[in-house]
Amino acid sequence: MKTYRLEFNQKIPVPLEKAWDFFSSPLNLADITPADMTFDVTSPISKEDKMYAGMIITYKVAPLFGIKLDWVTEITHVKDQEYFIDEQRFGPFAFWHHYHHFESIPGGVLMRDILHYSIGWGPIGAVANAAIVNNKIKAIFDYRYKKVESLFGTLFNSAVKQLNS
Repeated sequence: MKTYRLEFNQKIPVPLEKAWDFFSSPLNLADITPADMTFDVTSPISKEDKMYAGMIITYKVAPLFGIKLDWVTEITHVKDQEYFIDEQRFGPFAFWHHYHHFESIPGGVLMRDILHYSIGWGPIGAVANAAIVNNKIKAIFDYRYKKVESLFGTLFNSAVKQLNS
């Protein structure tokens, strides 16, 4: 099974506590996800709930072609104000491991997302990834980058966006 890796970095001009408060609330994910994905958290979670190791989060999401799918993730690791990891338990991917890292830097926070994923399906999955999936994931994170900028601003002359595949 071929596994792909993408990394996204962004610097935002807020204290670490504020960044952590926003990104560790599962419901805020919908605010930074493109509307065409019709992302809905279906778990009984409130805005005040914060992620914890072992937390199961259920969603309805339309990642491609408007087809709504169930997606279940588990927050497997959390280190307060440093990182959390979500892993797909059921959903559209054969494998999904998403590491969210937060680091205090002069003037704000460096956010780093490292995503490992696989769609399975052997050679068909490799073609689907090259033709559709990889570009869709990059577009989602590009949207997220812009949305985070609109919510929190950008560090003067230091915003970084990096895409590796």
